[in-house]
Amino acid sequence: MKKNSTKKMVYAAICVALGVVLPIAFHSVQNAGSIFLPMHIPVLLCGLLCGPWYGLVCGILAPVLSSTLTGMPPAAILPSMVVELAVYGLVAGLMKKATKNNIISLIVAMLAGRVVSGLAKAFIFNAGSYSLKAWVTGSFVTALPGIIIQLILIPVIMIALEKAKLTPED
Repeated sequence: MKKNSTKKMVYAAICVALGVVLPIAFHSVQNAGSIFLPMHIPVLLCGLLCGPWYGLVCGILAPVLSSTLTGMPPAAILPSMVVELAVYGLVAGLMKKATKNNIISLIVAMLAGRVVSGLAKAFIFNAGSYSLKAWVTGSFVTALPGIIIQLILIPVIMIALEKAKLTPED
C-alpha cells in the first residue's frame, strides 16, 4: 500500500471519528445540530483532503456510526442525512480535483448536498409532505450559523494543513 493511501485512510478515519464526536458536544444545546451542522465539517474536510471516494465513505459512515453509537441523528432523520453528507464528501472531492480551489469546491459541495437532500426528502423520505419553504428554512435559514462556520473554518483548516505540508498528495 502506498504511503499516500495510508495517509488518506488515516485522515478519513479521523474525519469519521470527528463526525461522531463533534455532534455530541453541540447536542447539549437544543437544535444545535441543525443550527451549527457539526457533522458536516469533517465530511467536507474529508472530501477536500482525501478525495471523492473517501469523502463519500466518510459521508456514509459518520452519520451511521453516530446514530448507532449515540442515537444522533435519530433513525427517522438518518437516511436523508446519509444522502446529504455522502454528496458533500463526494462533490467536495470531485470539485477539488477539478478546480484545485478549496472555497469553490466547498461552496459547490454545500449547495449540491442541500439540493440532493431536498430532492430526496421531497420525493422519497417525506414524499408529499415536504415543501420548498421547509427546504429553504431547514437548509439555509436555520442552518445559516453552521454555513458561516463551514465557510470560515474549513478553508482556514485547509490552509493550515497545506502550509504545514500535511495534506495527502494526489
